[in-house]
Amino acid sequence: MASINGFLKKIFGSKAERDMKQIKPILDKVLAAYERIDKLSDDGLRAESERIKGVIQSRIAADEEQKKALRAQLEDVNIAVEKKEALATEVDKLTKKIDDEIEEVLNEVLPDAFAVMKSTARRFKEKEVIEVTATDMDREFSAKHDYVRIEGDKAFWSHTWMAGGNPITWDMVHYDVQLIGGIVLHQGKISEMATGEGKTLVATLPVFLNALAGKGVHVVTVNDYLSKRDSEWMGPLYQFHGLRVDCIDKHQPNSAARRAAYRADITFGTNNEFGFDYLRDNMAIDRNDLVQRKHHYAIVDEVDSVLIDDARTPLIISGPVPRGDDQQFAEFKPYVERLYNAQKQLVTKLLTDAKKLIAEGKETEGAKLLLRAHKGLPKYNPLIKFLSEPGMKQLLQKTENFYMQDNNKQMHLITDDLFFIIEEQSKTVEMTDKGNDLIAASVSDDKFFILPDIGNEIAELEKENITPEEKQEKKAALLSDYALKSERVHTVTQLLKAYAMFERDVEYVVMDNKIKIVDEQTGRILEGRRYSDGLHQAIEAKENVKVEAATQTFATITLQNYFRMYHKLAGMTGTAETEAGEFWSIYKLDVVVIPTNRPVIRKDEDDIIYKTKKEKYNAVIKKIVDLTEAGRPVLVGTTSVEISELLSKMLKLRGIKHNVLNAKQHAREAEIVAHAGEAGTVTIATNMAGRGTDIKLGPGVKEAGGLAIIGTERHDSRRVDRQLRGRAGRQGDPGSSVFYVSLEDNLLRLFGGERMASLVDKMGLKEGEPLQHPMLSSSIERAQRKVEENNFGIRKRLLEYDDVMNSQREVIYNKRRNALYGERIDVDVMNMLGDCCEVLADKSESMEYDDFKLEVMKTLSVDPEFDAEFYRNASRDKISDALNAQLRREYEQRSEAMVAQAWPIIKTIYERQGQQFENVAVPVGDGTKVMRVIVNLKKAYETQAKELVRAVSKTITLIMIDDAWKEHLRDMDDLKQSVQNATYEQKDPLLIYKFESFNLFKGVIERISREVVTFLLRARIPVRENAPQDVHEGERRRMDMSRMHTSRTDMVTNGGEPKSNAPVRVEKKVGRNDPCPCGSGKKYKNCHGRLENN
Repeated sequence: MASINGFLKKIFGSKAERDMKQIKPILDKVLAAYERIDKLSDDGLRAESERIKGVIQSRIAADEEQKKALRAQLEDVNIAVEKKEALATEVDKLTKKIDDEIEEVLNEVLPDAFAVMKSTARRFKEKEVIEVTATDMDREFSAKHDYVRIEGDKAFWSHTWMAGGNPITWDMVHYDVQLIGGIVLHQGKISEMATGEGKTLVATLPVFLNALAGKGVHVVTVNDYLSKRDSEWMGPLYQFHGLRVDCIDKHQPNSAARRAAYRADITFGTNNEFGFDYLRDNMAIDRNDLVQRKHHYAIVDEVDSVLIDDARTPLIISGPVPRGDDQQFAEFKPYVERLYNAQKQLVTKLLTDAKKLIAEGKETEGAKLLLRAHKGLPKYNPLIKFLSEPGMKQLLQKTENFYMQDNNKQMHLITDDLFFIIEEQSKTVEMTDKGNDLIAASVSDDKFFILPDIGNEIAELEKENITPEEKQEKKAALLSDYALKSERVHTVTQLLKAYAMFERDVEYVVMDNKIKIVDEQTGRILEGRRYSDGLHQAIEAKENVKVEAATQTFATITLQNYFRMYHKLAGMTGTAETEAGEFWSIYKLDVVVIPTNRPVIRKDEDDIIYKTKKEKYNAVIKKIVDLTEAGRPVLVGTTSVEISELLSKMLKLRGIKHNVLNAKQHAREAEIVAHAGEAGTVTIATNMAGRGTDIKLGPGVKEAGGLAIIGTERHDSRRVDRQLRGRAGRQGDPGSSVFYVSLEDNLLRLFGGERMASLVDKMGLKEGEPLQHPMLSSSIERAQRKVEENNFGIRKRLLEYDDVMNSQREVIYNKRRNALYGERIDVDVMNMLGDCCEVLADKSESMEYDDFKLEVMKTLSVDPEFDAEFYRNASRDKISDALNAQLRREYEQRSEAMVAQAWPIIKTIYERQGQQFENVAVPVGDGTKVMRVIVNLKKAYETQAKELVRAVSKTITLIMIDDAWKEHLRDMDDLKQSVQNATYEQKDPLLIYKFESFNLFKGVIERISREVVTFLLRARIPVRENAPQDVHEGERRRMDMSRMHTSRTDMVTNGGEPKSNAPVRVEKKVGRNDPCPCGSGKKYKNCHGRLENN
C-alpha cells in the first residue's frame, strides 16, 4: 500500500503540494496588493479599509433592504397567515443568498484586506505612535483605552498596550507562510501550523476580512485566559480600522455587557461559554434576554482539542430535581468494597497457582488460571509484571483466542468462577452470578438484585380473578418493586466500575474534598465537569467525599453540533493531520498543512523500548542527568499525575532540582512554563501542559543543543505525542525528542505488544537492555492507529446518538425562537391547529361518531359541526379539513372577542398614561388557570389591541414548549440507558433508540400543539369594572438562572503565558464628572460615559 501511495504522489504530488498550488495565485495577489497599499499614508490606509467595507456593503445592500421590508410585513398583525408563510420562506431564502454574496465579494477583496492588515502590523511595529485624523470611533476608544489619545482633530495610537495583565509592545509583521495560513482559514478549512509559527497573528487576517461584512466573527479559545489575552493583544489592530472588539468571558452571562460583546464586530470567547450562551438563549422567555446573533463565522484555536478531545462530553445546563439527595451510593458502598476485595484475593491466588503450574510444565492449566486472573483484574500490577516475562504474553493471547472462538462460546468456563468481569478495551464491567450471590448473602435476600420479569408477571396478574382496584394496586406494587431494584442494580454497577476501572491520580484527583476529573489530553483539571449517569457520585462514595445531589438536565448540546451551526467554520492548531479523516467526516473541514517559516532542525529519535516500567524510568532519570550536565533544559512528558509524581520522587533522590506541572499544580503553570527553556531546568509536565504558549530558550541553550523532550510513555493518540515533540524546535531552534516505552505500558499491553513481546523473547533481552529501531517505532504507531480508529468510532457513534437529539432540538428551538420574536407565531399557531386536527382524524378510522365527538370535546372543548352521516362517508383528510376550518373560525372568534374586550381598556390607559407605561400586564385565562401576558402598550394601541392576540400566543407557546421539553430530556436520558440492553438480544441499540425517540418526540409535539390550541380556544380576559385604574406596568419576565448550574465550565485562569510580578494595570477609568477624553469638551457622563449606562 505504501508503494502505491508513493507512486501516486510522484504522479499527482502530495496533498500539501496540491494545496499550496491552489493557494499560490491568491498569495501572489496579496503580495502585489501589499506593494501598493503599504505606500499609502496612515489616513490613506484607514480610508482603504473603509473603501473595502463599502464594496462589501454595496453588494448586499439591496437584498438587506428587501429582507428588512419582508420582516416588517411579518410583524404586521393585519396580514393573512397564508401570506406570512410565504414571506417567512422568502426571508430564509434571502438570508442564504446574502451569505453567498458575502463569500463571493470577500474572495474578491481578500488581497486588499490582507494587505491592509499586514501594513497595519508593520506600522505599529516601526512607529511608537501613529498619528491619524480623529473619527468618532477613535473618540469612543480613547474614552476606554489609554493607547488612544485625542488632541484636537487628531488621534494618536501608541504601539504599547496591556494584554493579559502585562504591557506588550507590538513587534510582529506577517510572514508569507502566515498569509497562506490566513487564506486557508478564510476558506473555512483547518490551518495546521507548527508550534511557534504565530497562529494568533495568522488569525488577524481572516478575522479582519470577515468582520468587514458586519455579520460578526467569533474567535474561540480553549480557556478564558487566552480569550481575554488575545482580545487585548490583537484588538488595537482591528480597532485602528473602526471595528469593535470584545470578549464574552469578561462579562457575566445574560448581562447587557455580554449582549454588547456579541454585537461587536469581533467577539472572543471560550468554546464552553459560546455553547452555554446558546443554551441560555434557548431558555430565555423574553427576546431582550437573547445575547447571541446569527452564527456566521468562527475560527477555533486549538481546534483538535475543542472539536476532537472535548466533543464527547456535552455542555449541560441543569437544575435541582425532586428527591435529588435520595441516593443509595453510600448504602451499597460496603457491599461493593467487599466484592472488590474478594475478587482481589481471588486474583492473587489465581496468579500464584498459575505461576506454580506453569513452572511445573503444566502450561494449559496454568494459562487457564492466568486468563481468569486477567479477566478479573487486568490492571493488577503483579499480573502485569508476570506478563512481561518471556513467553507469558503470547501464552495468554493464545489461551484467550481459544476460548474466544465461536463467539465466546467457551469463555464462561473462565469467567464463572469470578465475581465480576472487566473488559478493559471496551471499558465495561459486568457482575457474574457468583458476585450477585455474594452481595445477596450480605443483605440476606436471595432476590435482592434480581429484576422481576415485568411482562410475564403483569400477564399473570391479568389472569387473576380479582377486582380492578386490587389488580391496579398489585400492578403499582410490582412496578414500584421493579423501579427500586433497577435503581439498586444501577447503583451497584456504577460503584463497581468506580472501584475496578477508575484510579485515583490517573483519571481523577481528590482536591478540596471534591472529585475533580483530569483531562487525559492536557493533564489539567476539568473544573465543573462530572462523569455522567451516577458514575461521579459512585467515585465520590468510594473516596469518602460528599456525594453531590442529582440534577435534571434543562438544556444540552455537544460541541460537535454547536459548531456545525456556523455558516462558515475554520480552525487552527499545531497537530490536526492525524485526525484529518475525522474532521472531514464530522465537520466537512479540510486540513491544510502550512510550511514552516524556517526549516525544523529538531532531531526526533526512534523510541527506546524496555521490558519493564522500572527499567524504563531508571533510563529516563539517567538521560535527564546527562542532559542537565550538558546545560540543556529538559521537558519530561507524562500521561498521568501518578507518573509525574513518581518521577519527581526519583529526581529528588538524585538531588536534581525540577518543577512539576500536573493537575495538582495547575496554578503555577504560567510561572513554570516561563522558566522551562532556561539552561539546566527540568520540567515534568503531563502531556500538553502549557499548550497555547511557547517555551522560549534562555541564554546559551541554543549552543548547548536546545530544548530536550523526553516522553515517558506513548499516548493513545499520535497527535498528543506530536504536540509534545513540537514544544522543541520552534522557529528554527535546535532541539531533540525521544520516547521511552516499556512493554508494560497501557498502549502496548492492550493494543500491540504481542508481536513486540515475541521479538523481545526471541532476542533474549537482558534486564535493563533497550531496543531501538525505526521498525519498532512504526509498530508502536500502528498500535496508536488502532486506538485512534477505535476512539473515532466511539465519537462517531456518540454523534449518531446526539444527531437524533439534535434534530429534535432544532425543531423545538426554532419553535421557541418563533414564539420569542413573534414574527412567525401566527403561522405556527395555524400549523398547530392543523396538527391537532390530523391527530384526531387519525383516530376517526377506529371510532364511532359519538366516541369521536366525545374525544374532540375532551381534547379541544369544541363540538364538531358535521353530523354522523358526513363522518361515516368522509375520508380521513376531509374530516381533518372540516375540523380545521371549524377550529380556525372558533379561534378567530375567540381572538376578536378578546380584542374587543381589551381595546377600550388599552385605549384608555395609553391616552391617559402612555408616557408612564412601556408594557402592560394583561390577565388571560382558560377557565382553569390565569397567566399574566406582557404586551407592548404602544404596539397594542397602534394595532387596536390585535397585538394582544400575538402576545397571548407567544406566552402560552413558550410555557408549553419548556414544560414538555424538560420532561422529554429526562425521558431521552432514560431511553439512552435502557436501549443498551438490546445488545443482549442481538439488536442494534442505536436503531431502537432512533425508533423509540421518534415516537417520544412525536408525542411531545402532539402534546405541545394540543395544549397550546386548547388554551387559545378557551382564552378570555377576566376584567373587573375598575381595571383601568388597577393596571400597573408589566415588568419584563426573565429566566431565573440562580438555581441552575453549568457543567464543563473552563478553568478561570488556565493559560501558560508568563505573568510579571509588577502590579497588574487595568484599563483607564474616567470619573463621571471629568472631561471626556474624546476631546468634545463635555463631561464624561454626558458623552461617552452614557454608553456604559445603556
